[in-house]
Amino acid sequence: MSLSLDHVVILVDELEAAIAHYSALGFTVQRGGTHADGATHNALVGFADGSYLELIAFLRRAPEHRWWRYALAGYQGFVDFALLPQDTGEVIRAAQARGLAYEGPTEGGRLRLDGQRLVWQTGTPPTVELPFLCGDVTPRALRVVEGDVRVHANGVTGVASLSVVAVSYTHLDVYKRQALRCRRLAKAVASSAPPGPSPPQTMGSQSAVLMVASSSAGPTCRAVR
Repeated sequence: MSLSLDHVVILVDELEAAIAHYSALGFTVQRGGTHADGATHNALVGFADGSYLELIAFLRRAPEHRWWRYALAGYQGFVDFALLPQDTGEVIRAAQARGLAYEGPTEGGRLRLDGQRLVWQTGTPPTVELPFLCGDVTPRALRVVEGDVRVHANGVTGVASLSVVAVSYTHLDVYKRQALRCRRLAKAVASSAPPGPSPPQTMGSQSAVLMVASSSAGPTCRAVR
């Protein structure tokens, strides 16, 4: 069984400004709500292929949060991505049986602006290069709304590929070994030998590309460090 891409997380400083920016780019942006821990709130850009972009901003200091270190460093942009399991606990157990130390399932949720409370379960990977898991307890259609909100003036219909940046080829080799331990999380892992990115890994209808930052000066490399 393969896992499809659930969503890509984009950290922003000010959510309303990000909503205006993405709307100006031709995306239909949905205001999401406040997460159960009160640390973050979000907005969503849903796609016809079922995946979505999550624009997320912090509401308070949250040193315990997975993405707080990026916010503390002043970074904005892509910070994470999630895969969609049918049964989060089952996938975590399968990963652990293959030596991949995912933690969870941990309950999470969000209160929508219309008062609807959403519940999901997450699985947390052992390294930042690996995706987390996000499986719904309440119906997914409540979290990822269907219909006209998935239609965008710019014509975008989904996520075709995803690039995973590692600090070094050593880190990329670690990613490769970890992914090989759990075929549920990566059905095909390519060579990390230089030069250039690897061939894609399939994730349902999407794909992922592993690559190494070519310079330590860029914002992405600073973020993954």
